[in-house]
This record gives sequence, structure tokens and C-alpha cells, in this order.
Amino acid sequence: MNMARKLDVVIFGASGFTGKYTVLESIKLLANLRWGIAGRSQSKLQEILKEVGDKAKTDLSTVPIVLADVNNQDSLINMARDCRVVVNCCGPYRLYGEPVVKACLETRTHHVDVSGEPQFLEGMQLKYHEAAKEKGIYMISACGFDSIPADMGTVFLEQQFDGVVNSVESYVVTKTQGRREMGGIHYGTWASAVHAIANQDEVGQIRRKLFAKKLPDVKPKLRERPTLHKSFNGNKWSLPFQGADRSCVARTQRFLYETENKRPLQMRAYISFGGLLEVCAVSFVGAIFWLMVKTSLGRQMLLNYPKLFSLGMVSHEGPSDEAMNNVKFTLYFEGKGWEDKLASPEDVYTNPPNKVIHTKVGGTNPGYGATCVALILCARTILLEAEHMPGEGGYLTPGAAFAKTNLIKNLCENGFTFEVLSTSKL
Repeated sequence: MNMARKLDVVIFGASGFTGKYTVLESIKLLANLRWGIAGRSQSKLQEILKEVGDKAKTDLSTVPIVLADVNNQDSLINMARDCRVVVNCCGPYRLYGEPVVKACLETRTHHVDVSGEPQFLEGMQLKYHEAAKEKGIYMISACGFDSIPADMGTVFLEQQFDGVVNSVESYVVTKTQGRREMGGIHYGTWASAVHAIANQDEVGQIRRKLFAKKLPDVKPKLRERPTLHKSFNGNKWSLPFQGADRSCVARTQRFLYETENKRPLQMRAYISFGGLLEVCAVSFVGAIFWLMVKTSLGRQMLLNYPKLFSLGMVSHEGPSDEAMNNVKFTLYFEGKGWEDKLASPEDVYTNPPNKVIHTKVGGTNPGYGATCVALILCARTILLEAEHMPGEGGYLTPGAAFAKTNLIKNLCENGFTFEVLSTSKL
């Protein structure tokens, strides 16, 4: 890696909604590093530095600005050549992500993003993992709420288990303190979901190529729970979670099996709600969304009238700072397995799991606070702890990349909690 680069970190897409909050978190988290911002418009980028600087009571007028546009590959190459890590906040990644990945590959620059779109995540791994390894660079997606709490939470659970984990189930719970504000989801997040679900069929084709090699057949099998069911954490009504968490954890497990011969665990992800009324509202929006996303006219309407089709949950302005900071999230995990270890991951246990662990990961403002903290900490970890990361680089999940680093410790020092709730015999 050429160390004579002007900057350690460049935040690309800094004038977008997620980008703006990433800049805010960078003031503290990148304090001892050289960082700059990038995007299409000099004036918009200057406005962001002024707005964020005023909010943080910090003069950001000397922060370097780099002009780069996803439609101009040369500009992306120039941006990537000038830094050691590109922090890519420019989504939906299905539409705008690949040119940035290619520019980073060409210039041997590390890359992190907050994509939660399985088609993009797995498609990029299929296309560029070997090339990234050859270049010795780390390309790590899903570094936000999708899927740091789930992926690093599973890593944490395994570290605390003392034995062999067979299966993990996670339940995400969000709580809003005070009055719930309309428009709590920014339009960019909605647009990413539209494109991700519209192109879900591609994921199957990608997976058949990406995961051609079969994993060992681990038993007992973790069965999927009924679509609507009560959770183990406080008996809440729950549905399957549609994000990237499960696919992310599965890719981490595959990586650890292939590189460390670790028995892969099985994982299922769910989301819990305050009551049946909330389940009905979410299911209603979800059903309309699924029907409309299947046709180009439906997709156009979802993208043009987000407020209408989300019952007011989505807006172009995004939530206010106060509303975001009033949202707390917790992921509850239940891991089951055995106290004793077998010689090989292919070996089969003759007795059922005899140990259970309950853990949780918590934080504030999942969409735009915790996400931006996690994203910047991932970039910082690459710069400061590469010796604790998998040797050659590659297109990796957070769990694969950061399992042996201090990322969990650093997350805990910056607003996250990772804790063991209980361990017991089954």
C-alpha cells in the first residue's frame, strides 16, 4: 500500500443524508487522522461543512474537498488514488456502488460502505473478492445497522460461548421515546429497499455461483419459526426480518469455515413489534410494497410517492435530530450449542445441544447515528489494525474482517452495548 497519500479517509457522498451524519461522527472518531469529503458539488459540500461545523461547534472550513461523480470514472479514480480508505455513503448501491468499488480496486484503496442490499453485497463479492485479495485491499460492505449489530453480535456471542454454537436466532426491537415523528425514514433508505427487493430474484443466481462449494450439513437443523410468532425476549409479536442480517452472518460463517475450519453456525433473524396493531400496519405497508415492487410502474409510484405508500414513515427531509436520538434499538440473541468440541466441523454430535446463551447488542438512532459511527469505526480499524485482519484482503463481511480486532470494544466506547444476559445448561 502506497503510504504517501494525501488523506487517510475520504467520505464520498458527504452531502447526502447519511453522508452528512458520517461527517459529524468523523470529527471525533477521525480526530488523529487526515480526512476529507467528496461529492459532485463544491457548493453543497461547503454547505455541509458549514452546517455540521456549526452543529459541532468546530471549524471545518479547512477540511479538504474532492470533486467526484459516479458518472465520471476518472474523477472516482482520482479521488481513490488520494486516500487510503474510501467511505462510500452514495446509495442506492445497486445503482451507484460498483463504479466506486472499481475505482478503489484500480488504485489499491480500501473501501467500506453501509449497503444492506444482498444483491449488491453478494454480487460484488462474486465479481471482486479475488481481485481485492490480489491487490491486498479490504472491501467491506454492510458496515451500518445492516449488519454490524447482527454480524458482530454473532461473533461476540460465539466468543462468549465457550463451546460450539449450533444455531443463533436474533430479534431486533426498536423503541421510540416521546412522540413518534412522521417521516422517520429518509428517502434514500426507501429507494435502496425498492431496488433491493425488486431485484431479489438475482440473488439466487449469484448465490449458486458464489457458494458452489457445499458447507458441511450441520445438525440439528434450525427451523424457521411461523411467520407471526411470539419471541423469547419478552414474548413480543414478531415477523421474519427482511434485511441483510441473515445473509451477512451466513457469509461470515462460510468464510470462517473455509479459512479456519470452524463449524458453521445456522442463523435466523426476526423483528419484534410493540403490539398486534403495529404488526398489522407494518404488514399492510409490506404487502402493498411487495405487490408494487414487482412492476416498473409500481416501482415508479413507490419512488415518486414514498410518503403515501409508507403511511407517512418516509420523507425526503428525513427525521429530525431529536427524533433520531429518541430511537433506541436492541438485538436480542439466543445461541444454542454444546459445551464440548468435536475434532472436525464435519463430525456429528450424537447428543442434542446442551447449552444456551442469551446476549444483546444495543444502541441509539439505528438508521443514521449508530450506522455512521459503525461505518467510520470500520474504516479506522482497517487503518490501525490491519495486522489483526485476515491476511490477504478481499471483499469481506464485517464479521469476517473484524472478528479479531478491537472493533467491538471501540463500538462499546462509542454508544453501542454488547453484553451477555445469561448462560445456562439445556
